[in-house]
Parts: sequence; structure tokens; C-alpha cells
Amino acid sequence: MPHTNQRTAYGQALVDMGRKNKNIVVLDADLGSSTMGRMFENEFPDRHLEVGIAEANMTSMAAGLALVGKVPFTNSFAVFSTGRSYDQIRQSIAIGNVNVKICGSSAGLSDFGDGATHQSIEDIAIMRALPHFTVISPFDANEAYQAALAAVEHNGPVYLRLNRNDYDSITPEDKPFIIGEPVIMKDGSDVAVLATGYMVHVALEAAKSLEGKVSVKVVNIHTIKPLDSGKVRAALGACKSVVTVEEHSIIGGLGSAVAEALRHDPVPMEFIGLNDTFGRSAHNYKELLEYFELTPEKVAQAILKIKK
Repeated sequence: MPHTNQRTAYGQALVDMGRKNKNIVVLDADLGSSTMGRMFENEFPDRHLEVGIAEANMTSMAAGLALVGKVPFTNSFAVFSTGRSYDQIRQSIAIGNVNVKICGSSAGLSDFGDGATHQSIEDIAIMRALPHFTVISPFDANEAYQAALAAVEHNGPVYLRLNRNDYDSITPEDKPFIIGEPVIMKDGSDVAVLATGYMVHVALEAAKSLEGKVSVKVVNIHTIKPLDSGKVRAALGACKSVVTVEEHSIIGGLGSAVAEALRHDPVPMEFIGLNDTFGRSAHNYKELLEYFELTPEKVAQAILKIKK
């Protein structure tokens, strides 16, 4: 059966990788039952470290473990993985290009009930600004599983951003994950929608609603960094305009990365994301996405606007 939740897919990936690679260790900061680091703990208790509510210490420990040949994965909510630990990430991991994998779980608005303090709308901007870091935001659970496998094979620090909620996987279970490679989900020739994470689903729904009116290409940008300008241009094909869609601030996120990649050959662009604001609590995930206008209807409106 295909995975339906990125967190459980990631947890299973940790277990499967741990069976093959005895150097993999997993660190949790009191959230193993949510990040699914608990799955690895149940299988390999001697290679799992529960550090408590001490993300900065967890990050420093991971750097030390990597320096003696281990492949550490640190787990917490994305807002804590990147925010509470920033100095340790910068000084102990990024500067030395140390082989640590950081998982930011419950990313974006997906922790809908806990409000702004637990919703990471700036983590992509923080992590892609750090030299040496690879930044990955997989589309669905099957892709999250493969992204974790790719992260282990990559020699260097990786930030992996995961959604909290259940939704269908479209990516084939055995599709290899290639870091830095845009994935064309739907072909088209008028407007290209470049989306990341759950917003790829939203983009596909928007494109479907415009069939017969606009030829919309949908591209899954699962790797925010590195984002090669040539690969982005090739993914656009004949499309003359771009809409970017992200569950993140439009400042410093996917839209900014795409604009930078296309700076020598710019095209008209529309940006859909959070507009210089924090999240807020809601009864459910859908309610929150509607409040911040991260919906197929708003994407369709942006497509029609930029095509004129």
C-alpha cells in the first residue's frame, strides 16, 4: 500500500535504512511519537537518543556524532529544528559542511491547531541561506520516503521538510528521488505552476479546473536548494509565465529561489504563499489553507491573471 502520511513514510525509511547502515543514528527532542523517530527507537534502541526539550543540544550532539563517522538524523517540529537550533546549525554543521540530516516535521501550516508558535513559515528561507545545505520539501509521502533515502546518500548537511497530515500519494512508491531535479507532473504550454510540498496537489487541482481554457504545466520543485537555473528553464519549456505556490512565506522561499534562478532570463511571475504574516490556529488544515488563500481557486485566479 502507498504511504499516506509523510511522517510515517519517513519513520519507515529510517528503519529500512538503519537495517542496512549501522552508522545511522536518530535523535529526538521529546517529540518522537510525532516525528516518528519512535519507529527507529523501537527497532534500534541503542542507536536512538532522546535528548528532551533541548533542540540546540541535540544539534550539537549530531554534529559530534557525524564527525566520528555516524550519519545522524535530528527530528523535531520544523519551527524548532531550524529556529531554536539556528546558531548550532550554523556554527557546528554548516560552516564545517558536516554530514547531518535535519528533519523538520509538521512544517508550514500543517500543525493547524497549535498556531503561529508551532507553524514554520520561514524555515525554507533560513535553511537555504546557509552555505552547504541542501533543502528538500517532498510532495507526498512516497516521495518523502525516497527523499530520506537520497539524503543518506548525499554527503553533506540536508534539511528535510515534512507535512503533518494524511493525503493521497501520487508519486510511484519506487520512483527514485533525484536531488535538484524538477518533476513535471502535468504538461502544458501557456503557464507553468511551480509548487512544492502539499501545494503540488493544490496546483494540480487548479490546472484541472482550467482544462480547455489555459494549458497549464505543473512542476514539482521538491528541491529548493540547489535549484539549477538550467533545469528550471528546461522545466518551463514553452511556457512564458510562472506561478509559484508554497506553504511558506513568499519572502525567501520557493518563489524567491525560482526568481533567482531565472534572473538572467526573467519571465512574468506571480507568487502564492504567506504574505509577510505568521500562521494562526484553526479547527483543521483545510480551514487554515483557505484562510491564507492557498487553494486551487486562488491558484487558478493567479494563472488567469498572469496569462492576460
